[in-house]
Amino acid sequence: MIVEIDNNSGFCFGVRRAIETLEEGLRSGEELYCVGDIVHNEREIERLKARGLKVTESSRLGELHGKSVLFRAHGEPPGSYEIVRKNGLRLTDATCPVVLKLQQRIREAYARQKETGGQVVIFGKHGHAEVIGLVGQTGGDCILIEDKGQIDQIDYERDVEIFSQTTKDRKHYQEVVEAIRERSRGKVVAHDTICRQMTERAEHLPTFVKGHDVIVFVGGAKSSNSKMLFDICQTLNERSHFVTREEEVDSSWFAGEEVGSVGITGATSTPLWLMERVKKRIEKQIGD
Repeated sequence: MIVEIDNNSGFCFGVRRAIETLEEGLRSGEELYCVGDIVHNEREIERLKARGLKVTESSRLGELHGKSVLFRAHGEPPGSYEIVRKNGLRLTDATCPVVLKLQQRIREAYARQKETGGQVVIFGKHGHAEVIGLVGQTGGDCILIEDKGQIDQIDYERDVEIFSQTTKDRKHYQEVVEAIRERSRGKVVAHDTICRQMTERAEHLPTFVKGHDVIVFVGGAKSSNSKMLFDICQTLNERSHFVTREEEVDSSWFAGEEVGSVGITGATSTPLWLMERVKKRIEKQIGD
């Protein structure tokens, strides 16, 4: 039986850069606080905590004084930078460049729309770390929607500028934009702000999934990207299974003569070392 790891899976550029930055700080022996989980993968967080990582939440950032803090790839709202300044914190900013650019575009759009009486709409997940930072660029004065069922919040007599969280599904975003365009009586400007790496992963995944009899998806329980990519797997192959760690792999998934190949894939927040452990677990179960 063939057991193959998807070469296109694993950390995206932004997450890899943030973790490399963090590990460099930990190697120096510095006491370093990451604001929020640096990546939405429980096993990777366990590994980094064992190496000395400390995690704090944005809501508790103001309790730190004179410490070293790291902003993860997801980014932070302007208020977090203000706390860093006031409390004399030493900041390592590992915000993904793609997210930083999006934050800037939203700030500029908000300034434009405020002058002309328009509104800024953000398509994203409520409470998601990146989205909190994006909403913060408007001081909370924007409309946040997760799906078409929430677009009634928009005033269709006014102009609209729309942005998407970088890790959302492109097709879903396009559907929301079209629904807004159909109702709007003002000008609608929709920006393409979904990360290209996310799009390429989603486009490549069907080919990988169709090439295997069973799919094991390795991801974090809190990862939006994991959910989106696993949904693609399930749609294309009903023998797709989600695991957060190798111990969750079930040997019954590979039973039957019709199973000739197993594909292992993961989210942009899934470390390669974890997928390799899942592969070894599967190979052992097959061998037994």
